Amino acid sequence: MENKLQLYNTLSGQKELFKPIADGHVGMYVCGPTVYSDVHLGNCRTFISFDMIYRYLLHSGYKVRYVRNITDAGHLEASLAGKSKLDQLEPMEIVQKYTVGFHDIMKMFNNHPPTIEPTATGHIIEQIEITKNILDKGLAYESNGSVYFDVEKYNQQENYGELSGRKIEDLISGTRDLDGQDEKRSPLDFALWKKASPDHIMRWPSPWSSGFPGWHLECTAMSTKYLGETFDIHGGGMDLKFPHHECEVAQGKANNGKQPVNYWLHANMLTLNGQKMSKSTGNTILPMELFTGDNTIMDKAYHPMVVRFFMMQAHYRSILDFSSQALSAAEKGFIKLMSVLKDLDSMKTSSNSSEDVQAIINSFYTAMDDDFNTPILLANLFEAATYLNKVKAGSSTISKDDLEKLSKEMKAFVFDVLGLDMVEEAGSNQLDAAMDIILELRMKARADKDWGTSDLIRDKLTEAGIVVKDGAEGTSWSAN
Repeated sequence: MENKLQLYNTLSGQKELFKPIADGHVGMYVCGPTVYSDVHLGNCRTFISFDMIYRYLLHSGYKVRYVRNITDAGHLEASLAGKSKLDQLEPMEIVQKYTVGFHDIMKMFNNHPPTIEPTATGHIIEQIEITKNILDKGLAYESNGSVYFDVEKYNQQENYGELSGRKIEDLISGTRDLDGQDEKRSPLDFALWKKASPDHIMRWPSPWSSGFPGWHLECTAMSTKYLGETFDIHGGGMDLKFPHHECEVAQGKANNGKQPVNYWLHANMLTLNGQKMSKSTGNTILPMELFTGDNTIMDKAYHPMVVRFFMMQAHYRSILDFSSQALSAAEKGFIKLMSVLKDLDSMKTSSNSSEDVQAIINSFYTAMDDDFNTPILLANLFEAATYLNKVKAGSSTISKDDLEKLSKEMKAFVFDVLGLDMVEEAGSNQLDAAMDIILELRMKARADKDWGTSDLIRDKLTEAGIVVKDGAEGTSWSAN
């Protein structure tokens, strides 16, 4: 198939025809999680967006090396020190706990694992070597055991700010008064290697000090090791564009003299009930809280596939607002689309088709070739679903060959590209009837002040994946 894929490249600020460096092969790097806490929903959107992109590249016939790192260095400091060796919380315990938790959430969202998942701590040697090279080229300097990238000197040769569109003059004027800049020649300079304070518990030996690598350097080392000095696609959240990705561009050029990435792609942020997500204001929700309904923000629990479907309803570069109303509407749409797919194999065929089936199929590719436009793809899939419902009702016709073609492509785009999966419907008549009886028994126990039985019913239902919520309007339940 002729390549028509257009990508919005942050570096150029426009859509460009995608031309991989090696024909038929794609190298893609995405900034992964920093594993010191539960992965939040905004990060999940980024990883789901790039999973969709990865899936479409595979569907288009590319062989993809997808690298997504784990940041596990330098983020745990003195707060854990001061205890005996065995009593002290080992940093790698935290890394392991939250890495496992991150993988569990990604599986629930039906994300493919990346082809390589390197860790920052596994690439300290590579980071030291890059630091040495940039020092040798005179674009970095040592100060009190730390090594800093010399932004202003680099900017004499290159354009620091080319990715984010910022001007170095504006950046300088905006940062001159910051504290804690004693070691730096300029407040814009960023650490390639940082000397560890005495109570810092993650440290490695280096030619300059016992310390740890700079955050920006980690991604440069891992991406170039596995994808080369210049590779096809670098992805991440919009919040990483500056300074993280800007610094990656500078480091790559300083180290190799080459533009490190041909196409920079950025996924946009999430809001919650129209407001920015924030732990400090309480306007935040974790994925598991969304799946179980154990939160005070949403009206009910939502299955991971419904949440993924909801995310696909917005373009990956647009802001997406989470609310109960929007998720409930998405849930209805998800069920409607899945019900059509379930009926495909049992539909009656005719000698001809009353619609141009190939044009319908082409519309799927046209949408995705336009910078992975999933909302348009879903609209086109629902157009196809409407046609198939008319076939089911007998008001339209489809030939056997066309039904096979359309069925194959619809399933491929829904399951393989969008990454959705069938979900057992929680609202079957039998389950509804059984739950009515169970909740009636629980209400009687509560009326009799038999709190032990009431709590036992609720806890056993929770163990079975059914969440019971008591509210002002009565008791409701949801299954996951």
